[in-house]
Amino acid sequence: MDNAGPKKRYCESVQSFFTSPKFLIYLGHALSTWGDRMWNFAVAVFLVGLYGNSLLLTAVYGLVVAGSVLLLGAIIGDWVDKNPRLKVAQTSLVVQNCAVILCGILLMVVFQFKEQLSELYNGWVLTCCYILVISIANIANLASTAMSITIQRDWVVVVAGQDSSKLADMNATVRIIDQLTNILAPMLVGQIMAFCSNFIGCGFIAGWNLCSMCLEYCLLWKVYQKTPALAMKAVKKEDYQELKRLNSPKELENGQGPVEGSQLMNETAVVKADSPRKTGCCYQMAEPLRTIRDGWVAYYNQSIFFAGMSLAFLYMTVLGFDCITTGYAYMQGLNGSVLSLLMGASAVSGICGTVAFTWVRKSCGLIRTGFISGVVQLSCLMLCVASVFAPGSPFDLSVSPFQDIYSHLTGKSSALPEAAYPTSVLTIDGQGLLVNSSTVPPTEELPPLQSYMSVSLLFSGVIAARIGLWSFDLTVTQLIQENVIESERGLINGVQNSMNYLLDLLHFIMVILAPNPEAFGLLVILSVSFVAMGHIMYFRFAFKSLGRRLFLCCSPEQQTQALPGSPSLLPTTV
Repeated sequence: MDNAGPKKRYCESVQSFFTSPKFLIYLGHALSTWGDRMWNFAVAVFLVGLYGNSLLLTAVYGLVVAGSVLLLGAIIGDWVDKNPRLKVAQTSLVVQNCAVILCGILLMVVFQFKEQLSELYNGWVLTCCYILVISIANIANLASTAMSITIQRDWVVVVAGQDSSKLADMNATVRIIDQLTNILAPMLVGQIMAFCSNFIGCGFIAGWNLCSMCLEYCLLWKVYQKTPALAMKAVKKEDYQELKRLNSPKELENGQGPVEGSQLMNETAVVKADSPRKTGCCYQMAEPLRTIRDGWVAYYNQSIFFAGMSLAFLYMTVLGFDCITTGYAYMQGLNGSVLSLLMGASAVSGICGTVAFTWVRKSCGLIRTGFISGVVQLSCLMLCVASVFAPGSPFDLSVSPFQDIYSHLTGKSSALPEAAYPTSVLTIDGQGLLVNSSTVPPTEELPPLQSYMSVSLLFSGVIAARIGLWSFDLTVTQLIQENVIESERGLINGVQNSMNYLLDLLHFIMVILAPNPEAFGLLVILSVSFVAMGHIMYFRFAFKSLGRRLFLCCSPEQQTQALPGSPSLLPTTV
């Protein structure tokens, strides 16, 4: 009988956790991320298979996706801010999943009837199918961006309330879910595509998204019902006077803004009250441009502007496990088995960085955590710089970095003999792995790599730096969450996504201009330089916030209380 009480309380605590809004958000995010990771992995492989093992469609898709988020990030964020939370989440969820389902069905049709479609109207029907696939997939990515801003940047903050430690734990858990699904989801869909076919892979992803959409929809509704604060949404300062006439005084005095049910009526009334000049055709057509302008201006005026810019600068790098680094690894003699182990080690390192974030934040405070993470990341990346000059590195300053692109533009052949550094064509096999196919005739064997010292140092630095990278990413994410007012939370995060994609585009352009392996060392040095510039920006922000107390790494920051709908203040006691 004595043990019945504690046992009952334990069961009740377990039951309350599994029905809490926090766990429901985790479950919904896991389902959403699993579907996203499967789709993002598979769509690249599908596009390669459709276009005869060429990376052209994949490159076009990547360019369209990056360009769309870059241009529309502020508009997406503004839409998130101006509409009720539940409506935004449900709309984003339905649009994203329906787009993926439609794209999967279209891909199944193309895979099944590719030969017949290629014969219709000289192949234009098939070309239109390619355009439709990329366009619909881009819509799915834009909806996924809106969903990410809504849940990870807004709902998580509201569910955590004013508890900074709880917010940090939720951010870390969400990031661990991202890391795990990034490993497991591509493995599952890759095996299905390898042992079955691309046709079945498309059908599996479409079916998964259909089932997942229904379950996620119910989870969102449950979280919304269990968190009354989600029904309250702050409004922008310029709308306050208009809303004051339309809402009860007590509602506005509480600082929580109108409830979501009445917000749409309020916004409609405000539009109707505008002058005719603001309802003209030209004014309406210029509205997206004004939203983009206002978003970037608001982003620049934020107290965490340099912190956000520092995170964006970290995207300008070739030191990540994308197709560029993978292709370089194959050129250096690493096979798919070794590379998959390295990717697994990278994911484990990222999880360690996520766990370390929560511990360091509790011990040293949020702002100092970013500073420490930056030091750790830069220190690890010094191994990558050392790899440029280590034995086995193809780095050669005597070869122009722009030699390949110059040869393509002028039609002149390379000055190097063919056997020296063979041109490599990257294709993707049935399991979704990049395969290096040399243009050297089969009778000629590639020269063996003299030393693995360079590539070993490179990947050691990349993997170790993930600890600091993910910890720093979580730091900046929480700084934005805590220091951006609720009415601009979506807009600022939309612009932040645009900045991230802008720097990511620059790193792809950098590789296009200097694609030969001899120039990869320059790309490594340039990447580390951009990372260093990013951390210098963060140091400026941190030193301005804490002064010399920044270097007192053993003193936790005192948490401050913030009013609903207003940003939390930077710590004043260290």
